[in-house]
Amino acid sequence: MAKFGSPFKFLQEVRTEAQKVTWPTRRETLITSAMVFVMVAVTSVFFLVADQIMRFAVTLILGIGS
Repeated sequence: MAKFGSPFKFLQEVRTEAQKVTWPTRRETLITSAMVFVMVAVTSVFFLVADQIMRFAVTLILGIGS
């Protein structure tokens, strides 16, 4: 059977652990967000090109659309 402590003690421990967190600076957050957006754009272009190549290959193999 699990032992449960007091909710007050739990909240104190949560607060203590939260104070140990090193939060990123505004600059770090902006740089990381920009990197994510760039990678999303690059990945989108990659999958667009890959999809078009596969579409062309399937159309060529099956002789559809001509």
